[in-house]
Amino acid sequence: MTLATYACDPARSRGRRIPEPVAPTRSDFQRDRDRIVHSTAFRRLVYKTQVFLNHEGDLFRTRLTHSLEVAQLGRSIARTLQLNEDLVEAIALAHDLGHTPFGHAGQDALNDCLKNHNPGSAGFEHNLQSLRVVDVLEERYPDHDGLNLTFETREGILKHCSKRNARHIEAREPGGVARRFVDQPGIEPAWRQPSLEAQLANLADEIAYNAHDMDDGVRSGLLSLEQLEDVPLFSRYRRETLAVYPRLQGRRLLFETIRRMLSAQVYDVIDATGRALAQSAPADVQAVRQHAGLVCFSDQMALQSKSLKRFLLQNLYRHPQVVHTTQAAQQVVRDLFAAYMADPAQMPQAHIERFDRFDGSDSPQAASAKPERVVADYIAGMTDRFAGKEHERLMGHAIFPA
Repeated sequence: MTLATYACDPARSRGRRIPEPVAPTRSDFQRDRDRIVHSTAFRRLVYKTQVFLNHEGDLFRTRLTHSLEVAQLGRSIARTLQLNEDLVEAIALAHDLGHTPFGHAGQDALNDCLKNHNPGSAGFEHNLQSLRVVDVLEERYPDHDGLNLTFETREGILKHCSKRNARHIEAREPGGVARRFVDQPGIEPAWRQPSLEAQLANLADEIAYNAHDMDDGVRSGLLSLEQLEDVPLFSRYRRETLAVYPRLQGRRLLFETIRRMLSAQVYDVIDATGRALAQSAPADVQAVRQHAGLVCFSDQMALQSKSLKRFLLQNLYRHPQVVHTTQAAQQVVRDLFAAYMADPAQMPQAHIERFDRFDGSDSPQAASAKPERVVADYIAGMTDRFAGKEHERLMGHAIFPA
């Protein structure tokens, strides 16, 4: 497929931190994707929460199935816009590698643990942890830690980053993946953008989780089709579906409505982004970075998407049953953090060895070996069910049903 001039061309990649010979049959972005798929962190995503915990049902989305859905949506849009599909896929498959067990509940609890342990700590950010996974924590190669991915894939993975953490990354990697999050005199932060492929993976993430969280919400019984009538984006395509299939009911009606919603959002992104690109006419990838975000919804679809997110926040994510489970999950993370900090020997030997290498200095190597960081890395890498089993082993009682 012919790439647009503003797409990321692997032949012009900014390369890997550790240079490697090119592969004879795959582009650099294809190699990134393959390394991600074969990583340990990627396999763990099958037992990591999206909204509903692993023990709550076998058919709810997990971080793995979510990542696959993001990749599918991203590739479909990239193909039409003549962007690099392989890069979009690599970013989509890797974007949640750093997520803790129990979804955002686990992330929030681990962030609190780090800050409570050390008030000066920058806490826990799952996007930064995803970068940390591919840069440091994966141990698959004899010559280096991490997966040694290309700059473009790593940049897409780090879609959010606090200024404090960005400055630390920038100090180690000047002009690197965190540069756009660091203050630059005379340049507004909103005008420092990643590649179009990274922007697309980010928007595909939003489209995917909005749609499948509705589906999972109805499957769980926490949402009803009647409630969803309050969502303009859903009600429009439900009416459209019933106009064609007037007798359709239940899950088939839900599936067809969501399918039409997804198609409408995909086409909207293609049209709105095409108009933005035509108006700004970026000559190349570097020109893309000088514009405000170019991969976008139309104004109307953006408002409808926000309305859907508000509905899900109020009616699903804050549902008493979800909140109850969230609180239990956060207690698991807090208990694990306290237990491992009090007795590091409860962790596997490889983590104990990292723990023992901390020399108290401010070097990057020492920062990675700080006791609280070692514990956070270990907990963040757990699946839901492993975290539950560890909690039972250490605390003597099960907090979730077997």
